[in-house]
Amino acid sequence: MAETHDIVRPPAELSAAIAAIGSATASAELSRMGIRSAFIRGPVSVTPGVRVAGPALTLQFLPKREDLYPVDEYAEPEKQLHRHVMYHAQPGDMIVVDARGDMSSGVFGEMMLTYFKGRGGAGVVVDGCLRDIGEAKRLGLGLWIRGATPNFHAQTDIVPVAVNVPVACGGTLVEPGDIVVADDDGAVVVPIKLAPALLAAAQEHAEWEEFSRIRLAEGGDLRRYYPLSDEARPEYERWRAEQGRA
Repeated sequence: MAETHDIVRPPAELSAAIAAIGSATASAELSRMGIRSAFIRGPVSVTPGVRVAGPALTLQFLPKREDLYPVDEYAEPEKQLHRHVMYHAQPGDMIVVDARGDMSSGVFGEMMLTYFKGRGGAGVVVDGCLRDIGEAKRLGLGLWIRGATPNFHAQTDIVPVAVNVPVACGGTLVEPGDIVVADDDGAVVVPIKLAPALLAAAQEHAEWEEFSRIRLAEGGDLRRYYPLSDEARPEYERWRAEQGRA
């Protein structure tokens, strides 16, 4: 049986707070912190309205060589590492898969995703495809993928080779245990060491945006309220005090 390592998970409260700010704010604040683009390019949401964040369990695929990997879908299942990434699943986890952008291999299907959901998994980001997509959408997981295929995981061109190692998903580096936040805009990787500082900055940003949104909805001047101008800041501070946030 293959042996794979688990990840170090951040407090669940940190992941929940980052989920609340969303991918767009996370991406913008990371840019201000020097991470130019943490966006995972390619996978898109097929579960509209779902927003989740959690630590990344990672799975890496490489090109297939038939002399090194069995062809049959169920041959020697305990050597199939796409199963092992799920063995580590805990509530709130995200699975992030470097499937090389392959469009002919279904990394997971309904049965595997049902297991992940039963373990409390939050979402899956795949730089490639899933299969059984209709059933998968009904499970209640967040799914970010390039597409769907009827083929099983190693039927054509790629095979799983490593679990919980650094991967390049959609051209973006993901370290095991990084927090991945994903919603209708896509998936963003939050480096775990930057997560607390990101959250502090994002919460302040979200608060002034809440105030600005109210003023803009009332017909306020875009130049005054977005971004929040120095002239509008005293008004914002009074609003904060009225909300009991001072």
